[in-house]
Amino acid sequence: MATIFVDLVIVLFVILIAYSSVKIIRQATIGIVERLGKFHKTAEKGINILIPFVDGFRAIVDMREQVVSFVPQPVITKDNVTMMIDTVIYYQVTDPFKYTYEIQNPIFAIDNLAATTLRNIVGDLELDQTLTSRDLVNTKLRVILDEATDKWGIKVNRVELKNIIPPQDIQSAMEKQMRAEREKRQAILLAEGQKTAAILEAEGLKQAAILNAEAFKEAAIRKAEGSRQANILQAEGEAQAILNVQRAFADSLVMIKEAGIDDKVIALKSLEAIKELGNGQATKLIIPGDLSGLGGVFAALKEVVTDAPVKAQK
Repeated sequence: MATIFVDLVIVLFVILIAYSSVKIIRQATIGIVERLGKFHKTAEKGINILIPFVDGFRAIVDMREQVVSFVPQPVITKDNVTMMIDTVIYYQVTDPFKYTYEIQNPIFAIDNLAATTLRNIVGDLELDQTLTSRDLVNTKLRVILDEATDKWGIKVNRVELKNIIPPQDIQSAMEKQMRAEREKRQAILLAEGQKTAAILEAEGLKQAAILNAEAFKEAAIRKAEGSRQANILQAEGEAQAILNVQRAFADSLVMIKEAGIDDKVIALKSLEAIKELGNGQATKLIIPGDLSGLGGVFAALKEVVTDAPVKAQK
């Protein structure tokens, strides 16, 4: 019975030794293996076999990029303004051996190095420059930290100023200045808008006056042109009427001549014409000399002439 118990203890001891000699390293991590207190090798990802009681892990180093945020640090600018600035640093371990053996507390070291470097950089800048030159401060701080941490096996990839907090009185003054600047810009924009509106309105009135004048001028020209064309057409119509009358009279003379009308017919037509004249409003008649031989015609003509005034008096 005692032998079985001893065998069981031995088996458990062997299993424990075997389990302790097998180590699994995860992805993106590297183990620092020491043998009898001295650096032996770096254990890569996967299964690694160690000699029990001889080999051991000093540290498991994370090789991924890491982010660390530091508490705000008091910083004095060139114009003696004290402000609080906190930083965010992105770093990555590039050499696990240096990271383990060259620095005791790398994060604490980076924090203090960043604080002192930030004081040196901001100390050369005034308040306004500090607030407007974040990129410049970030670049300088990253270069200095990267150079200083290179011997520790650390690569500083990026440095950002998270918050810049000036004193309360400075903040109040800046807010007042900003409010005044905004009101100034608002007044300028309002004045510019009113000026532009007035100019556009004046331009509109000017264009309207020009268009009205041009329209009035065009109307007058068209009216004059219409009157001139009407007068021309009227004159042409009258001339054409006179020409038609003269042509008709000439044609009638030709027709009379061709018809061979004798003197009796002419005398009769003359008498009819004189009768029509007697029915008019005229009180005097002029008798052609070639009708003087017609006694009966003159007697009738005299009767017509004498009767016309009597009728007029009645």
